[in-house]
Amino acid sequence: MSDWKVTQSPAAGRRPRALSPLREHLRDTFWFAPTAAMVGVFVVWVGAEALDTAIVDALQQERDYEMLGELLRFAEDAKAVVSAVGSAMMTFIGVVFSISLVAVQMASGQFTPRVVRLFVRSRITKATFAVFLSTFVLTLLVLTSFDTVDDPRAVTTVPLVQSVLTLCMVALSLLLFVLYVNATLRLMRISHVIARIASESFRVVASMPVPVGGQEAPVLGAETARVPHEGRAGVLRDVHIARLVRAARKHGVVLRLIPRIGDFVVPGMPVLAVHGGPVPPRRALRYAISVGVERTYHQDLGFGLRQLSDIALRGLSPAVNDPTTAVQALDRIVQFLAALSRRPLDAALHRDRAGAVRLVQPVPGWTELVDLGFTETRGCAIGSPQVSRRMLAGLDDLLLLAPPERREPLLRHRELLRQAVDLAAVTAPDRDFALRPDRQGIG
Repeated sequence: MSDWKVTQSPAAGRRPRALSPLREHLRDTFWFAPTAAMVGVFVVWVGAEALDTAIVDALQQERDYEMLGELLRFAEDAKAVVSAVGSAMMTFIGVVFSISLVAVQMASGQFTPRVVRLFVRSRITKATFAVFLSTFVLTLLVLTSFDTVDDPRAVTTVPLVQSVLTLCMVALSLLLFVLYVNATLRLMRISHVIARIASESFRVVASMPVPVGGQEAPVLGAETARVPHEGRAGVLRDVHIARLVRAARKHGVVLRLIPRIGDFVVPGMPVLAVHGGPVPPRRALRYAISVGVERTYHQDLGFGLRQLSDIALRGLSPAVNDPTTAVQALDRIVQFLAALSRRPLDAALHRDRAGAVRLVQPVPGWTELVDLGFTETRGCAIGSPQVSRRMLAGLDDLLLLAPPERREPLLRHRELLRQAVDLAAVTAPDRDFALRPDRQGIG
């Protein structure tokens, strides 16, 4: 049993089930779902072919050649339908692929390149490609099952079940195509993209351990060794928490992750510090550190704020000039910071079943998160009263929610924004208007 509880986020009604790093990485890939679906449809086809063969054998044993003749005539009609379906599926796959490329290009150009990951992780997109490819593979397999023999006494199989299965796959493909177009259009709308980013960020918050009230910070003991990174250079995507906790418990030590999730690491850089005992064998720590080419949501608390800030900056750039998008991003930034306003930060402590701390994982502190959410947007909001008014309202709301010890960075950003607007405003009425808090910006 764990001595930690999880605080529910406003965006979630229940605690999300934590996925292993392997399952998270598979969700970040696009090849796994279609490949698994094609393998699955091959297995289903083998079963359907066996069932068709059993039906023909049973009819031949009963000498019901009239029924077999009817099935052969049905097979001739079904063959034409299956051939047409096979040709149409390739066209459908091309259409879906083209729509995906256009949607990804538009989203990355208008919002931020990092939102492409939302398209890659989209379940409906993967399901559509998987079902379309599976239907195409199934049509090829079914075509190989048609017997060229016209004599009911000599025929070995009639793809009756296989043809019905193909028609069912076609119906499923059409349904998924409609859902796919709807989902793609939603992902091209900035409000839904921002909402998805916020939802993923809240999943990270909900999966983090939170100490039960009254517990003191654990004593780690003296640092005895450091474990260097031996893999390729890249961004620290996540760590296998369960594996590290088991290794630390088995050898009676406490492991401390040195870089934060999202930091860039190179070979030879120390990634783990060992406290209170000898270094666990390398085989116990193998595959516990995952490095990739980009950051992910899995354990990265600040990645959502990074994307929201990028979207706000893109909206405030002279090329786009869309302050309403920046206001929408600020809405979610304030929501995210409000959920963390009274939550312990700086480090996530992972315990074993006995309640002993075995892994210390650094996370961004409150000041760092506030700076990440407001600094860059504040620098570009001077010429946009809509954004400055919304930012002031958000800071005021956070000042009401945050405990006294966490108000300093909020007050600092509020004062810096006021000073910047004072210098940029031409007249006093313009300055007063830009510094009037408004949760809708200018409505």
